[in-house]
Amino acid sequence: MSFIIRVPASGHEFTAEENETVLEAAIRHGVGLPYGCRNGACGKCAGEVLSGETKYDTDALRATAKKEFEEGKTLFCQACAVSDLEIKVREIVKSADIEIIKLPCRVEKMHLLTHDVMKLQLKLPETERLQFMAGQYIEILLKDGKRRAFSIANAPHDDAYIELHIRHVPDGHFGDFVFDGLKEKTLLRIEGPLGSYFLREDSDRPIILMGGGTGVAPLKGMLEHAFSLNFDHPIHLFCGARAKRDLYMDEMVKEWLKQHKNLKYTAVLSEPDEADDWQGEVGFVHESVVKHYPDLSGYDVYLSGPPPMVKAGMDLFYEKGLPETQIYSDSFEYSDDALKSMGIQKPKTDAG
Repeated sequence: MSFIIRVPASGHEFTAEENETVLEAAIRHGVGLPYGCRNGACGKCAGEVLSGETKYDTDALRATAKKEFEEGKTLFCQACAVSDLEIKVREIVKSADIEIIKLPCRVEKMHLLTHDVMKLQLKLPETERLQFMAGQYIEILLKDGKRRAFSIANAPHDDAYIELHIRHVPDGHFGDFVFDGLKEKTLLRIEGPLGSYFLREDSDRPIILMGGGTGVAPLKGMLEHAFSLNFDHPIHLFCGARAKRDLYMDEMVKEWLKQHKNLKYTAVLSEPDEADDWQGEVGFVHESVVKHYPDLSGYDVYLSGPPPMVKAGMDLFYEKGLPETQIYSDSFEYSDDALKSMGIQKPKTDAG
């Protein structure tokens, strides 16, 4: 049995299954209800039921949530519909609507994705969840006051962990620590979500995603989010790498291709090894995009990765008719210590 839930203020309408909370149903349908913990502890998801009935276990509510309940508000992370509902609640419609917070976290799992990319899964406290949009990033707050920014590689609906893909840049301070010193169960502090690079769910244009290196991490989150919402318009993922061993998401994407008929995938290597026996495209990934799509005016394009790749892509895509309002990018800047190790000096800026 399912129930229809309407939000009159926005006109949004979605369905909830029996014993599914209103918040779980909203997340599944891509409707941005606010939340902070998803277990009744914080009260951020509180709203009003204008019509219809809900049920939930009031004995299990924590002190903060009980206060909201006693004031006549409904906690949508706990409430399950038992009839069709009309509700009143603040909706998240853009990244600025999401509260940026600092949280402790624990390194729950570490997994080497390839020779120089580590996947971290960060576990937040039981009473906390990080609400974010697919493609945004967090910053890890280091003890010396420095910060390191990393894209969130999972989708918003799958938020039991925060997944990061961290590349090991030689002599990069934090990368060295991740590969040589970081252990599971280590405690870290993070701040987020941050950034305006996220999947625009309200567009019906076909989508081109282009990533280089760990620039595919936010694209993974976008794709998983699009799959969860049953996007049916075409999506073409382009992944650029130097050699075959650097395509660390290749097998995962090939599995997605079997499950999602609207997804296309093109991998491009700039310097394939002889041992790779590479039969795919060779060159620069942004040039591959325009080879497939000479006219980009009807597409939404997302690109993320090393700054030279992002800049080259943007310059070329503008030449091919892509409006500025349809291009979204995230340039993965290296830290000062990593740049120094590569012999690159940041250009000086004029002091104000």
